Amino acid sequence: MEVSRIRVLRGPNLWSRHTAIEAIVHCAAAEQGLNAQHPTEQQLRRIFPEVGPFGGHRPGEQVAMAHALEKVTLDLQTQAGCPVSFSRTTPTQEPGVFQVVVQYTEEAVGRLALELAEKLCHAAIAGVGFDLEAAIAQLHELDEDVRLGPSTGAIVDAAVARGVPIRRLTDGSLVQFGWGAKQRRIQAAEIDSSSAIAESIAQDKDLTKSLLHAAGVPVPMGRPASSLDEAWAIAQEIGLPVVV
Repeated sequence: MEVSRIRVLRGPNLWSRHTAIEAIVHCAAAEQGLNAQHPTEQQLRRIFPEVGPFGGHRPGEQVAMAHALEKVTLDLQTQAGCPVSFSRTTPTQEPGVFQVVVQYTEEAVGRLALELAEKLCHAAIAGVGFDLEAAIAQLHELDEDVRLGPSTGAIVDAAVARGVPIRRLTDGSLVQFGWGAKQRRIQAAEIDSSSAIAESIAQDKDLTKSLLHAAGVPVPMGRPASSLDEAWAIAQEIGLPVVV
């Protein structure tokens, strides 16, 4: 089995609305016709018992190692805690050549999952072992490092649920929603129309509260304290109980 080309599909594409990794996979004749009795499939399932069933998406389609690569790539991400569900393997007009597409949520994680899946499949073909726990731990650690923070992630999840295309522009929290003239961008929980003055005000909780109170918005009473004695004096002035 040889992977000759890898493309990253960062938006809606021919296959789905999901971001995905697309690979061209060449399989030799001996790497086709997988079934439960095939020694390569048996070895692969000994290495990775949790992997899902291999199968074509057309009636009577022959199952090849490309299908195994697809499922292993998807299920490695699933085992690492990534919310992915879409994958597809399609034969091309050239015999033994397949297009493999697997969803990812973080590009770096998707690329690593495909790389590890290829190594796992080659180990199964060679009839040798593979450290599955280390591979899943590596994927999980990378996902923890690169995934969006909770506030940005919640906004992105809401966009995805509504069918809004998203694209992460940096390793940080700069995210683009939509395309062309309709696109908007956020940085963490800020939007592209947030002014610098508004951001500065929002970072000063006491000032924010004063301005809201002046505008007639109900806010809790209180003020900053620089010492324990001052805090206790303010608490008695407001009336217990208080929140610090």
